[in-house]
Amino acid sequence: MRRSPYHLLHMVEWLQQFVPASINLSILATYGILVLVVIAFFREWGTPDIVALASMGLLLLFGLIPLKDVVENGVVLERGLLSVFSNGAPITIACMFVLSAGLERTGAIDAMGKFFSRIAGRSELRVLLVMMTMVAVLSAFVNNTPIVVVFLPIVLAHARAVNLRASKLLIPLSFASILGGTCTLTGSSTNLIIDSEAQRFGLEAFGMFELTKLGIIYAVVGFLYLILVGRKLLPNRQLLSELIDSGMTREVLTQFQVEPGSELVGKTLVETLLKKYPGCQVLEVRRRGRSLPTALDELVVNEKDRLLITVHGDALKELRDDGGVRFSGQDELNLTQLETRELKMLEGIIGPRSKMVGKTLKEVGFRRNFGINVLAIHRQGVNLQKDFNSVTLAFGDTLFMEGPPDAFSRLQNQKDFVSISESPELTVNPKKVWIGAGIALAFVIGASFKVLGIPALAILAALAMILSRCLTAQQAYESVQWNIVFLIFGMLALGLAMDQTGAAQQLVSGLMAVFGGFSPFVILAVVYLLSSTLTELISNNAVAALLTPIIVGIAGKLSYAGELGVDPRPFIVAMMFGCSASFATPIGYQTNTYVYGAGGYKFTDFPKVGIPLNLLLWVVASVLIPVLWPFR
Repeated sequence: MRRSPYHLLHMVEWLQQFVPASINLSILATYGILVLVVIAFFREWGTPDIVALASMGLLLLFGLIPLKDVVENGVVLERGLLSVFSNGAPITIACMFVLSAGLERTGAIDAMGKFFSRIAGRSELRVLLVMMTMVAVLSAFVNNTPIVVVFLPIVLAHARAVNLRASKLLIPLSFASILGGTCTLTGSSTNLIIDSEAQRFGLEAFGMFELTKLGIIYAVVGFLYLILVGRKLLPNRQLLSELIDSGMTREVLTQFQVEPGSELVGKTLVETLLKKYPGCQVLEVRRRGRSLPTALDELVVNEKDRLLITVHGDALKELRDDGGVRFSGQDELNLTQLETRELKMLEGIIGPRSKMVGKTLKEVGFRRNFGINVLAIHRQGVNLQKDFNSVTLAFGDTLFMEGPPDAFSRLQNQKDFVSISESPELTVNPKKVWIGAGIALAFVIGASFKVLGIPALAILAALAMILSRCLTAQQAYESVQWNIVFLIFGMLALGLAMDQTGAAQQLVSGLMAVFGGFSPFVILAVVYLLSSTLTELISNNAVAALLTPIIVGIAGKLSYAGELGVDPRPFIVAMMFGCSASFATPIGYQTNTYVYGAGGYKFTDFPKVGIPLNLLLWVVASVLIPVLWPFR
């Protein structure tokens, strides 16, 4: 292995001189890093992007790949780490996030969601058909996460209006977005990664609609399963909001000032107000214009302190026409009412990029910072209504909250959670809707006729969204899920190391020793099943980057019709569809995690519905891929 002069650390090469030549430490070290990464994914030692970037650091530290390309006489002998950052797939994926955000900001996706409400009807079957069709079509061209996020509150509101259980609708919503993403090259980020890596090994680039011929069949089979079988396996379960005592909704938020002579002065609120009037809940105490962070059981009340409290139940004495409120202890405690605001209830899901992830409500200072009271938390099929302030928040947790409308507006602007009670208010400019849709259509047409490469078209489409003011540059930056982009960079580096150290080739030889006697049809079925299984356990993008070099190597050593070597393309297609087949767990795909909490599901609901679908699509893919993409 030739080394670049830019390397400072060559620990593995130095150790190689002390072991027999038959033992390749570079290969062993690469395997070691691979195993460490997989364990880190399983054990969640860090977020997937940090784990992937850490593996990149280890590759450099041990000198397993050079920093820059090693070139001799104008020929690249060995690719360096920096070449990973020139890969078109991550750049394309980042631009697709911007394209999706432009359609979302202009209100184009929201308009489709509202169109669904008008035509969905009242029967469960019709709602499922309309919803899944619209979501699948959109997901073929737009990142499916914003589609599910937009459709969630719309579907929930429609379900409440026509008296349907949301638990019968939300898993199909997520599954439809996944099925739709298989219909085009840009419908799934894994398709772009696999295509980019396959091109590195000399394969012809996939066309925009090359996968459509199988993707449509795939989606139709999935739809038929969900309608005929899957919906009967879905639970009939109440949402968190339906389990909360309906009497709690009759609440108001009021600010009182503590006057001289009040019996609260010099005492804590726990031993006075809250003890006498359990129908009151103190959200905040302000003194001289500043919110006090002291716990209520320690805070001693002073004159002129202002108390922000909610009043409900027996404590609510009178709700006047002018919006004022009285509660039974107001005169006795010598409190002056300063302001009264209406309260509303809202459900929201903690998003993947929320600053609240990994913190408790107490650490976040939720009540103090947002003026919102959390009534309950739904997590993994369990509704927590007590002692949840010390629970560490995670992506997918559903919060049932109470607060004034302006407080919820502030919270939504923080992008900490996705509202599932109501859609965010978007200022829709009809001209911008058509401009955004036109840019997306131009991208699809350009990719279909191969006017330019897909990465170039994606960059131009993203720039057009910004220059046409469908969204600002800041909004474009914020729309990109950089954790996914850097996860891909890290895993591409590990895939590069496996290829250049010989680890991938050795793995191919080992696999051929086991499966070499089987026909390509059996190997293709194994490739699909392996891709699908690993996707349920670790990131689908990581699986795509790691398996592509191995699968291409296997195809070159298979025998078919008396000749050695077959076309790798059918195996690459099997990987693309297998890496998208994430139906069996709520953690294998981000849209599954969103609906997990919103639908009140338990973990076991997903394998009950998803495993039969996974197996059904495995059979469909194993039979049809060799027909549509022959081995020769």
